[in-house]
Amino acid sequence: MNISQEELLHKLQLRGIKPTAMRLLILRAMTAQREAFSLQSLEDDLDTVDKSTIYRTITLFLTHHLIHAIDDGTGSLKYAVCANSCHCGEEGGSIGDLHAHFYCERCHRTFCLNSIHVPVVTLPGTFEVHSINYVLKGLCSECSAKTHDAHDCR
Repeated sequence: MNISQEELLHKLQLRGIKPTAMRLLILRAMTAQREAFSLQSLEDDLDTVDKSTIYRTITLFLTHHLIHAIDDGTGSLKYAVCANSCHCGEEGGSIGDLHAHFYCERCHRTFCLNSIHVPVVTLPGTFEVHSINYVLKGLCSECSAKTHDAHDCR
């Protein structure tokens, strides 16, 4: 996705993040991703940027809820840029802002399923929810189509 400089600045402003050249560069690389990305893939895309700068920027973006982290069970966190209207993790944000994620077991990509909200679960007694990780696993549409095409060739 190609996003304008003004849109990047607006995203940072909405989250109270001071725009710097490096933050804009990193945010541009993040918004160019089709699916959730790992720290390693971001470092690979931004090979001229110091790794500690990328890590600090991810931490800042997480703290300000510009991006969210996804534990897809691979042992490596993935990240995705939040929509401007998303409040998933902010004080006062609701569980209803949280969405499901999908991990493809063949191509190992992780996708945000923004239209599928995490179901509300009523907990007993004084239990308190601090985070929810809702990941579906299987084959993404591309890998599923390849599987079906392979079966049709027989």
